[in-house]
Parts: sequence; structure tokens; C-alpha cells
Amino acid sequence: MAPRFRADINLDFSLQEASGEEARGSVKASGSEVVVALERIDALLSRRLPSLGDLRPLAKTLSDQGLTVVVDGPDGRIISLGAVGAPASQRVITRSPHIKLGKLGALAPMLKRGRRSPAREFSLLPPGTLLPLLPTVKRRIPRRITTTHYTRGGGRPRLIFVQDSKSWDGQIPREFSLTAERVRIGSDESAELQLPGLDGVHAEIVHNDRDEYVLVRHGKVTGSFGPGSASVLRTGSRLQMGPWCLAFFREEFADHGRPFGGRSGGEFAYQRPQRDPRTGALEQDGSTYIR
Repeated sequence: MAPRFRADINLDFSLQEASGEEARGSVKASGSEVVVALERIDALLSRRLPSLGDLRPLAKTLSDQGLTVVVDGPDGRIISLGAVGAPASQRVITRSPHIKLGKLGALAPMLKRGRRSPAREFSLLPPGTLLPLLPTVKRRIPRRITTTHYTRGGGRPRLIFVQDSKSWDGQIPREFSLTAERVRIGSDESAELQLPGLDGVHAEIVHNDRDEYVLVRHGKVTGSFGPGSASVLRTGSRLQMGPWCLAFFREEFADHGRPFGGRSGGEFAYQRPQRDPRTGALEQDGSTYIR
């Protein structure tokens, strides 16, 4: 089988027990074969040998990926796992075509001393952090999508007054924090955000029970948001009302988005409708909810 992965490794390691026993060696690879060479195995010899049953799943996984791991000791080759040509005589013992035993002289000291302390675990390989084979080859791990939302109203939702390059004076743009559950925008004195030149209550931004910020239009409002009189706002949505241009922003960890923590748009500009498992609502491109 052609290897699906290539390994390029060149490192030395040393493992020392509190008793003073030491295991030392190196890990080298340039292609599909990883060679673990053990120079000193004192610390390993005091531990229990793994059973062949423990090694079979690892050996098969390596073989499926076209990889081979060879372990050499001071007295010669100990074992080979993965894409190896195990002789029929050894398959009777190992019950696997993916495990090839090495020299008896190299195995004998480990078998002899490993049986003396069966309560302790032993590994023919160096510590897993040095050679994380299984995490490397098992890449398609199914993961459940979860929300990145923090707390209700989190992410500092706000409106930023947009200025173009000609009118910008180099100062930080004006911001209005959306801390209230309902913010009215208009020229009326009762409006939370008063902007001259607009209708008395030109628009509202409502914080709904889904922890979304929804634009409700009463006057003419154009910009980058969904159709209809009420539209969910996402980070980067622009609102043009008369002479005023505002942009909605909320930190991404709290912007539910698609599918909770992403933004509407991108991905070739159009995204397939996605169902929100929390509410059962179907969110289409443009952040419009449909039951």
C-alpha cells in the first residue's frame, strides 16, 4: 500500500526514573519508516511488557496508513509494526500480519525482566509526546458542533459610526454600546441613540430571547443585512439611515453566527441554510430565520 503520510523526524530523547534507571535513544524518519533506536533501556526493563493484544490495533492502524515503526535495542532489532512482511511462522505467535518480531537476543532481556514486575506498565516506544502516531494518522475525528457563546449580551455588542477615508480625521470612531434590551434610533428626544435628520423613531435594535440583536425598521434603512422588517445583525453589518452610516460589531466568541461563532457571508459569498439545533429555526444566508 502506498503511504498516505510522510514523516520527517530527527530527535534524541532521554527518560530517567526516580530510581536512577535511564532509557536513552533517538527517533529518525525520512519517509514512511520511523526508526526508534534505544541506546539504554534500563528504565524500560523494569516495566511490564505490553501484550500482543495491545500492539495489534496500533500495528493495523500503521499498516492501513502505509507506515512502519521499527524499534531497535542495544542488542539488535526488537520489533517492527505496521506495513511489514511478517513471516507465516511468526503470525502463528502474534496473530497479526502487521507485527514482525526481531532478534531473540534483543527480546530476551526484555521478556526476562518484564515478567518480574507485572504491575507496572511498559512501552516499547518512547513517551507518547515524542511520537504521537495515532493522533497524527487519525485526522477525521467526528466532533459535535457546539456554541462558542459566552454569556447573554457578551462580546461587547456596539454600533460604530463609519467614516470614509476623506472625512476621517485620524481619531477613534464614535461608538454606541448596545447595553439596553431595546435601543431606539431616531431624532426624538426619547430615543436612546439620537441622530438628527432621521424620523422620530427611525429604527430599533432589539435584544431577543435567542441572544441575537435584531434590527427593526420603521423608516428607510439600507445596508448589509437580511430582508424583511426585522433582521438579525452580524458582525460587520452596515446600516445606512439618512446621512448616518453605522456598523454593528460583536466579538466573534459571542456572535452566534453560522453555526455559532462564525459570520454570515464568506465561503463563496453564499452559504446553505443551516438549522439551529437549539431552537429548530432555519437560518438562511443573510441571517434570516425561518421556522
